[in-house]
Amino acid sequence: MKRTIGSILLGIALISLAACGNDAKSQDDEVPAILEVQLDVAEHVEVDEKTNLKAVVTQGDEEVADADEVQFEIWEEGKKEESRMIDAVNNQDGTYEAETTFDHDGNFTVQVHVTARGMHNMPKQTVTVGEGAAEESHDHGEQEHGEHAEGFSMHFMEPENVKKGDETELIVHIQNKEEPLKDARVRYEIWKEDAENHEWLDAEEGAAGEYSSLFTFEETGDYHIIIHVQDDKDLHEHEEHQLEVID
Repeated sequence: MKRTIGSILLGIALISLAACGNDAKSQDDEVPAILEVQLDVAEHVEVDEKTNLKAVVTQGDEEVADADEVQFEIWEEGKKEESRMIDAVNNQDGTYEAETTFDHDGNFTVQVHVTARGMHNMPKQTVTVGEGAAEESHDHGEQEHGEHAEGFSMHFMEPENVKKGDETELIVHIQNKEEPLKDARVRYEIWKEDAENHEWLDAEEGAAGEYSSLFTFEETGDYHIIIHVQDDKDLHEHEEHQLEVID
């Protein structure tokens, strides 16, 4: 009789342990909340007026005060290749800020790039400066040089101090319609200044919307990198960057 009761108690204990293990596993398997970024920038500012740039970063109900990197990118309409980057100041309360001025009339884009907790988000906003851009006679139906289709954006994490012979990781974050672009075909086209031969690398997707590849630059000098992005529909975007390789 005692042996029977002991067996029953042992069985109950094992079931309880299994239930606890399943609960722990269930908690471990929970998908983390998405990284949310609210960009707060005035839609209209005056020439030479100090303009505040602010990003509010949250994950679920939590303020994210430990972002790895927050930068504001600014460019004039049609001149994405001439964009400038401004590092944000972390206010330690989930907000990140910077300040800038615009020295002439025009239409500009402000985009914030936030990397935190293994995720990336990069909302953007149009800012009209002064009287805005002067009307031009070109066909506005065509995509401007350096611009992307509406809702599409990419951010190349340009590596620093790239040395000849070192294996370098190339990383780009891509979004479409404010969501990470998943399962895209992303390729890096690389060539040295004045060289005829171009090398092509297929990038692999890690985190959602993040594509990377490894490349070794065999010579010093200036290199061109074009990032090509395609999906299984009609999306086909590209963006060119330049990179200096040192000895």
